[in-house]
Amino acid sequence: MNTLRSGRLYIIGAGFTGQTLAKEIKSKGIFGEVVAFLDDDPEKIGLRLEGISVLGPIRDVAKLLRLHPADEAIIAIPSASREYLEEIYQILKGAGFARIRILPSISQIIDGDAHLIQTRNIDPQDLLGRTPVMVNLRESLRYLRGKRVLVTGAGGSIGSELSRQLLSAGASRLYLFGHGENSIYQIDRDLRLLQEEGVGEKAILVPIIGDLKDRDYTDWILAQLKADVIFHAAAYKHVPMMEENPVAAIDNNLFGTDNLLEGAKKYGVKRFVHITTDKAVEPVSVYGVSKYLCEELVLKTARESGPASSFMVVRFANVLGSRGSIMPLFQRQIEKGGPVTVTHPDMQRWFMTIPEACSLVLQAGGAGDNQSLYLLDMGEPVVIRDLAEQMIRFYGFEPDEDIAIEYVGLRPGERLDEKLVWDHEVASYTDYDRILKLDRQGTRDLDLDTLLSELAPICRLDLSQKEKYRDQKLLKEILRRFVPSYAQALKKPVYA
Repeated sequence: MNTLRSGRLYIIGAGFTGQTLAKEIKSKGIFGEVVAFLDDDPEKIGLRLEGISVLGPIRDVAKLLRLHPADEAIIAIPSASREYLEEIYQILKGAGFARIRILPSISQIIDGDAHLIQTRNIDPQDLLGRTPVMVNLRESLRYLRGKRVLVTGAGGSIGSELSRQLLSAGASRLYLFGHGENSIYQIDRDLRLLQEEGVGEKAILVPIIGDLKDRDYTDWILAQLKADVIFHAAAYKHVPMMEENPVAAIDNNLFGTDNLLEGAKKYGVKRFVHITTDKAVEPVSVYGVSKYLCEELVLKTARESGPASSFMVVRFANVLGSRGSIMPLFQRQIEKGGPVTVTHPDMQRWFMTIPEACSLVLQAGGAGDNQSLYLLDMGEPVVIRDLAEQMIRFYGFEPDEDIAIEYVGLRPGERLDEKLVWDHEVASYTDYDRILKLDRQGTRDLDLDTLLSELAPICRLDLSQKEKYRDQKLLKEILRRFVPSYAQALKKPVYA
């Protein structure tokens, strides 16, 4: 959300969403005047809606507009394809609008009920990648009505978007859990502002500062909250950073998840949805290993839990625009004039937008059964070089001519290609678009109890084994014994 300012506004899209927006702007009377709708629908062009003229087609009429220096455009077509958005953006940019805002995707708007506070400046993630799937949030979130819902890592990129979409779930309480004071403060304030403007339903919001690594605290807080459903998004995620801090990765991701699972079982959590990553497949980094072990821990808990509870895993790859991801880095590099750094000309990754990923996670959470492992359909992988070139052009420059692209080589823990499934996993379609179910063939020989007991004195000070505390070398030796792909990776100089 961005600071709103008064001025002349053009709303792009004269459908129900655009009309709702125009009506709100007119009723408030402080955010400017809607000069016109711009639309490509011949049945709307020439009409007056909400007392405002509909002009079009957009490409033709944009050339004729006599814009004032501060005129703004708001794109209010939440169902638009990526290709259409790209076309509209280039037209509006060429017309000279001082600012171009956009409403969120259709998955975040319930029954066309859009609000001005939901608009934000358009950025590259709105134009890159495939068109997100349309998820009927009101229908898919029905299983959460009246429930107490806990989101861990609620201040992060995934957790905060989950929380925004959960406003429409009809939950009785929404617990925003994280250990970053500023990020939890920010998502709490954002959600309260959205509620004040009529977005979603009036769930009671409860911000909670805490650390899942603290087993006693985690047990105590879950006893107090009496959560019905947990979405576990909290994790350290930065691959090279975790290579430098491997004990922290295992301590936070694995033992934090273990603490949360123990509390969930103890205090009767009915539904536990664990969010994981493609880097957990044949992991070659400490981060990937930690997430792989978390997957196994959740599924082990599912096998041991009673029929009243469902523990499940939802796996997906990269999301566009998350904190610490490639897009914010490229943006900063472009803003300083380059170079834009790319690992390797052939490096590729799967991407989807954060809102789409969160909508599908929420849908899978309602559809999933105990012990289920789901994979979000990521489409086709994207070559990172192509992504860099698209971003450079978004900001009005030409790759190599204006902004150089520089290849820097693999960083610790990275590989050129990621895998979405193990060789022993078979993906099948579900009744839900872009949600796949993974079935495992055969059993995996992984003694989690022994592994956790060996790792424990490295992450938790045990005076009887104090020489093991924070011993990175010992930690990697243990992981190497239990995770063959990690052992293989460590033999290669690129991962040393």
